Amino acid sequence: MGETAEATVIMARDGAAGTLLMNRPRALNALDLPMIEAFAAAIPALRDDGDVALVILEGAGGKAFCAGGDVRRIRELALARDSAGIEAFFAGEYGVNAAIARFGKPWISLIDGVCMGGGIGVSVHGSHRVVTEHALLAMPETAIALFPDVGTSFVLPRLPGALGPWLALTGARLRGAEAVEAGLATHFVKRENLPALRAALVAGDAGAVERLAEPVPPGPIAAQRPAIDRCFGHATLAGIQAALAAEGTEWAAAQAAILARMSPTSMAVTLELLKRGATLDLAGCLAMELALTRTVTLHPDFAEGVRAVLVDKDKKPTWQPAPDTATVAAMFG
Repeated sequence: MGETAEATVIMARDGAAGTLLMNRPRALNALDLPMIEAFAAAIPALRDDGDVALVILEGAGGKAFCAGGDVRRIRELALARDSAGIEAFFAGEYGVNAAIARFGKPWISLIDGVCMGGGIGVSVHGSHRVVTEHALLAMPETAIALFPDVGTSFVLPRLPGALGPWLALTGARLRGAEAVEAGLATHFVKRENLPALRAALVAGDAGAVERLAEPVPPGPIAAQRPAIDRCFGHATLAGIQAALAAEGTEWAAAQAAILARMSPTSMAVTLELLKRGATLDLAGCLAMELALTRTVTLHPDFAEGVRAVLVDKDKKPTWQPAPDTATVAAMFG
């Protein structure tokens, strides 16, 4: 674990706070297996330390809180058919997500930059997700033929209306206060006020989050909610696409164009995942997600999606045809 500049997760005590700094700024603090293992060691240490009143989680470098998991590495393991390596990564990551949910003390994430995928996972299950005007939150997995994981199969179906399916299928990016509007973040604090907030937290005052947070009035998400609910509240992808076509607006056309770029298999799996997740507790959702990683990461679309988006970056994936319902059900094991 260590407290050297080279550590990729730096744990420290600062006053009454346990602090965790994700420290891979050149990789936008994307989670790799050593980081996951560091989290797994730090969480019980902080939980059991009677002098730690709360935890502050941050990302280094000024650009990102955490841009996600190290999916390039997962792709390498998938191409090598290294199922054990894939399992170790996801089982470890989901174990961390569950441990944060059970932490029992304030877990306060200060999100002042990009927060996607695995970054959502280490924050959304905590008590406070504080975003600034520089925050950008998203679950962009359908673009790489994965699926919204890290326990978001529990979180997304419980957002208001059809926000969950919309965010999951399109990978829509929520900026700053929009994340509070949607329910992924809990509080909005301007970047300039973060030092004052951090000082109060170090003094053990978790209530400072509420005092320094600014109200988030209805904004872009609220304005779009009726259309999101009309279009993304359908149980099938075909129903969603038909509703978007019937909507006849620029927004609807843009959403349809986004869906046309995503993996058909990933979208079908994602809709089924959210449907099932709506009836499960967090532990059940994480178990379902782990089972799903075993089939989805070995599907041809996953390696192709990561190649197109993150490796070659040509943004021109060649997807497999849309699966039937029996094929989708079989992927859940």
